[in-house]
Amino acid sequence: MKNDIKKIFENRNSKVIGEFEESAVMILLSEDSNELSIIFEVRARGLRSQPGDVCLPGGKVEIDENPKQASIRETMEELNLKRDQLNIIGDMDYYVSPYGNILYPFVGMLKYGDINPNEDEVNNIFKVPLKFFMENEPLLYKMEIGPINKEGFPFHLINGGKDYKFRKGYLEQYFYQYNDYKIWGFTAQIIKSFISVIKNSNNI
Repeated sequence: MKNDIKKIFENRNSKVIGEFEESAVMILLSEDSNELSIIFEVRARGLRSQPGDVCLPGGKVEIDENPKQASIRETMEELNLKRDQLNIIGDMDYYVSPYGNILYPFVGMLKYGDINPNEDEVNNIFKVPLKFFMENEPLLYKMEIGPINKEGFPFHLINGGKDYKFRKGYLEQYFYQYNDYKIWGFTAQIIKSFISVIKNSNNI
């Protein structure tokens, strides 16, 4: 048994415990008149999931691809872009959500051309100057998370039973408002983190 355990673990790569659905998005920048902007999508009204919400281009990571490949493929499909129109700059920090999803963001640049989005997936696109996010902090709402539905919980198996002091946590929900657009949820979380990386860099 000792040798078997050694074989299993000595060259094993670690991973997140649990089953997670993997998605990837692109923080896609464009430059107009020497001003950098981030390109956002408004999801098509006919979509089953989050119709009309503001999001970044992206989607599910398929079995035969890695997250970066997924972010490129989804961006090309949703915005009707060719591969040579995209310059992939690098990786952003990824986000493990409490809802069983790992979200991998990547940073890219639109090199040239206009965007004519796929109408089946995208209602419209809009751009927000990077300067807006640098100068405006988002609204923060801390949403309490913890044991809510206790029916059927085996309290008899833990010390203290129903009086056990469960730890409480908070899910930080950020909200940006730009003109008539509301940017919130995972999208706002990613943008907030992206801006924080920029502000905390010694290269700026």
